[in-house]
Amino acid sequence: MMPKTLADLSSKMRDIDFAMLSTHTQGGAIGARPMSNNREVDYDGNSYYFTHDSTRMIQDIESDSQVGLSFLGKSGIIGQRPFFVAVEGRAELIRDKAAFAEHWTKDIDRWFEDGIDTPGLVLIKVHASRVHYWDGEDEGELTI
Repeated sequence: MMPKTLADLSSKMRDIDFAMLSTHTQGGAIGARPMSNNREVDYDGNSYYFTHDSTRMIQDIESDSQVGLSFLGKSGIIGQRPFFVAVEGRAELIRDKAAFAEHWTKDIDRWFEDGIDTPGLVLIKVHASRVHYWDGEDEGELTI
């Protein structure tokens, strides 16, 4: 099979509702939590997630910006494995309302009722460095 491109992965990732964002905690453990995957964005190696600045996840990222993202798609043809993506990258914390507006969608309103004016709102940008995928019997890796 031909290796997949970032565009190939992007089209498949659009159908995935949530990603698991993993961070390194101060004690060395790995913490993971579900984050809404914005389906309206074409994946280009960067992912964006909104959260509150009071979360443990923000503390973890401030201490160690290396993070992981895990995506699980729908099952393939009967008997085949589902589509999986694992991303390694660095997280950047953004506290700029112009950036919030650029990445905001109506679906996010349910978690942040004041929209981009929500007190303590933070945008996490994950810059991918490595993307590994499994798609049925096809497996590969992209370095970004």
